[in-house]
Amino acid sequence: MNASTLYLVLAALGFGAALSTNLQARHLGPFVAPYWLFAWLTGELAPHAIVAHTLMAIAFITAGALDERTGVAALFLTFASIALLVRAHLRGLRGGAEARLALAPLGLSTRDDISSLHGFPRAFDFSNTKVERVTSIAYGDSLPGDKGGRNLLDVVRPTVAKPGDKRPVLLQIHGGAWIVGDKSNQGQPLMTHMAAEHGWVCVAVNYRLSPRGTFPDHIVDVKRAFAWIRAHIGEYGGNPDFVCVTGGSAGGHLAALTALSANEPRFQPGFEHVDTTVAAAVPFYGVYDLSDRAGIRGSASMTPFLAKQVFKSTPDEEPALWDAMSPITRVNESAPPFLVIQGTHDTLVFVEEAREFVRSLREKSRASVAYLEMVGAQHAFDMFHSPRSAHAVRAAAAFLEQARAGQSS
Repeated sequence: MNASTLYLVLAALGFGAALSTNLQARHLGPFVAPYWLFAWLTGELAPHAIVAHTLMAIAFITAGALDERTGVAALFLTFASIALLVRAHLRGLRGGAEARLALAPLGLSTRDDISSLHGFPRAFDFSNTKVERVTSIAYGDSLPGDKGGRNLLDVVRPTVAKPGDKRPVLLQIHGGAWIVGDKSNQGQPLMTHMAAEHGWVCVAVNYRLSPRGTFPDHIVDVKRAFAWIRAHIGEYGGNPDFVCVTGGSAGGHLAALTALSANEPRFQPGFEHVDTTVAAAVPFYGVYDLSDRAGIRGSASMTPFLAKQVFKSTPDEEPALWDAMSPITRVNESAPPFLVIQGTHDTLVFVEEAREFVRSLREKSRASVAYLEMVGAQHAFDMFHSPRSAHAVRAAAAFLEQARAGQSS
């Protein structure tokens, strides 16, 4: 394969990835995972992709690729890709306006000093001299279904925190379709920001995973971690009487479920006496109706996967359990304050699912309900530093700080 042909192949692949950042694609069957991966990374790391396209073009032009028509065609694809990536990046920059619009009904706003190149080139660097991480603390015994280390949590706190400080606490629950994931690889931008800039103590928790674990094992473990927080977070400078919850994807589901199932005996076997009431919840792109009652997902239904891997039963066989595990069935007037965050271009959890959950919250809950819908955002957009991620983090911080002020007033 000569330089012109190779350039065309690579440019075409790059164009496909750039195009995916601008499409709201669904019902992709077996291609959903690779499509999401390309759209996610390319969309949130658009400046990096622009640099990569530019360097590739320079390299192939230097190698004489434009001597043939295929090379010229490849160059046009490069220009088109860069244009699409600029559009995707501009959408991310508008996240600040979207955050302000979402928070305005609560009388809140956010800082608008985020750089257009936020996270470039340190998108995955979460180190901060103001923050320390205490890792792999056991919050309880290892139970059946544990694949190893699932009964552990990390504490992310300000370096100046000391026992007795009574700092507000944020419980972070990782995602991964209830079958993969770890406390160390999600929620880092939000936890680092809350600890460094607002002085919160954050707790990132592992929980038993399917298929070894079966619902409700996952939420039982989250509640066990909650019980540990009540008993021990004071030793790390946290306030055991003020706990908020967050998480993304499956973690968003479990965060919402935690917030809406306070003191449920079924989810607290052996520690029913522990108060698991949360002060506020910020779920990111969560799944709120496991049975898809509104018929939103259609052919992309999660039911077969959930029935086989997570519930080990169908909705017909155990309807009460399926209902109990769906946050939308638990929405009531006593729900805590919610900030729901969702991307319009999420390939894995459709935006309409979040809208339906928010509609139910606004109809029934007496507490504040805010909804931040980020145009163009893909699933897991907040996992690393980008302008859009930073805007979402600051929106969550403003919301959580309001909950903190309400608790102390």
